[in-house]
Amino acid sequence: MFTRQSRSAAAVCCVFALALTACEGAGTTGADERPPVKGGTLNLLGAGDVDYMDPNISYYTNAEMNLRLWSRRLFGYPARKDQATTPVPDLATEVPTAGNGGVSKDGRTYTITLRDGGRWNTSPPRPVTAADVVRGVKRTCNPAAPSGGTPVFLKLIEGFAKFCEGFAKVSPKPEAVARYLEETPVAGLTAKDDRTVVFSLTSPATYFVGVLTMPAFAPAPKELDRYLPGSADLAQHTVSNGPYQVRSYAPGKSIEYVRNPAWDPSSDPIRKAYVDRVVINETVNQESVQQQLEAGTAAADMEFDVRVPPSQVPALVARRDPNLNLGETSSTNTRVIYNHASPSNGGAMARPEVRQALSYAINRNHIVQVLGGPNLNRPLSHVLPSNVLGSTQFDPYPHDPARARQLLASAGHGGGLTLKLLYRNASEGDSKAFQTIQQDLAAVGVTVKGIPAPNADFGTKYLFVPEVARRGVWDLSLAGWNASWFGDAALAFFKPLLYGRSSFPPDGSNFGLYDSAETNALIERAATAVDRDEAAALWAKADQQAMRDAAFYPTVQPKTANYRASHVKNAVYLPTLTNFDPANVWLEEGRHGG
Repeated sequence: MFTRQSRSAAAVCCVFALALTACEGAGTTGADERPPVKGGTLNLLGAGDVDYMDPNISYYTNAEMNLRLWSRRLFGYPARKDQATTPVPDLATEVPTAGNGGVSKDGRTYTITLRDGGRWNTSPPRPVTAADVVRGVKRTCNPAAPSGGTPVFLKLIEGFAKFCEGFAKVSPKPEAVARYLEETPVAGLTAKDDRTVVFSLTSPATYFVGVLTMPAFAPAPKELDRYLPGSADLAQHTVSNGPYQVRSYAPGKSIEYVRNPAWDPSSDPIRKAYVDRVVINETVNQESVQQQLEAGTAAADMEFDVRVPPSQVPALVARRDPNLNLGETSSTNTRVIYNHASPSNGGAMARPEVRQALSYAINRNHIVQVLGGPNLNRPLSHVLPSNVLGSTQFDPYPHDPARARQLLASAGHGGGLTLKLLYRNASEGDSKAFQTIQQDLAAVGVTVKGIPAPNADFGTKYLFVPEVARRGVWDLSLAGWNASWFGDAALAFFKPLLYGRSSFPPDGSNFGLYDSAETNALIERAATAVDRDEAAALWAKADQQAMRDAAFYPTVQPKTANYRASHVKNAVYLPTLTNFDPANVWLEEGRHGG
């Protein structure tokens, strides 16, 4: 997903599989063995807001922290270090396989049974049904605020692309949206009965259970039909089926959660919900968050939307701070996004040789250093991180300023360019990355001017709005991407980020508006491959093609530096959150927050 996280610096670390990485002698590496203490208020501090308070529409990393508390799905990731990247049943009774009858012999039909006890906090409470699951998936491609993850499954679910094509023509009004949802079926989405949902696919997809962990597949109650999907009105009328419910939400300022009386703990295998209340303060800068967590301030327990400032991590590692955790990711962060549609400089960014020149001019080692050094940031020179199926090591653009100048001259820009780089100035890592890119490009005659943006505006006012890119408001930007699932997850990178027009925002997260017929064709072939080896080879070819086009400039596959207050116990790192799991921590006796 689109990550809003800063990078960190560290010394040599020990790696404990994909699910968890921690420095020796520093870091919370799993569940606390002491008896848990129930009650209190968990306080999360950050500098930015969620994208949407609507599970089917929300798609980005800090939103996962939010949804973990009040929105359940068919499958999720448990707060157990040995299973943190393996989907397990949440609302479902079991993971479907061919052996248990959940997957058909041809691999194209998935039948899933809902467990008893899942309930909405409606008045009166009522069960979560298969129809709610179907409604949730259908809402993702609504005409008002479509999910950025839709390209992942648009053509995978039978009849869904046609449904979404029709949905795009519907008036973006609650009544019209609700009518279309109610009256228009999708062949591949069936509520067989109240507890059985059937997904029919256009081709086999061994990764489909991973897809089902995405927020897009959260059930949606019929009560949401009163509001426009993703709207501010809906954000004030959320409906919960998790352990907490939203008491108040002030956009850009705070979110408060309290216990959901309709939640049945025995029905939820992945959330213990030890604390009574969770409060997110979205107005605290990165430096202040770290200071308060280290000081043990009463209303400071965990991070939200920020990470440890890179400059402070080496000292924390050196003293083996037990509250620091360095967690593995399956991500590309930070990557330099090229705006292919910018009209600036006579449309220079549309030319592959210009983007290639920029790629040769940027020194990846400089970015690695300012984001925390090589022990925290594994250099990444292509699309797919090392732990994703289809990843192969190659470096198409080794640092070569002479080659960069040559390409710029051949493209008619030997006299230089002036480019605008959009970045989040609240992030120490992004601010330093901007500065080093500015210096690197200056060496080849390219002037880079910064466009600093608050976290709250970075996506909603810039990247999520393609017209802003087309107007040339920005030419370069910095953003990250974290896998929606793990392992067999190449689709989670290519479909949202690089799949042509169908992945342009708001439907996808192709912020630079890259569109290549060659890459699109390879993505199609890889996504429908039956054999994993064949799929891996095709994903590798798609990676090579995207890099040949200089679609964007990848920099690192990072570890994430998280910090928590010492009185926060059972702090288990979840890669899907790139943070500790707030639904399973508990607070030390006598330190129950304020």
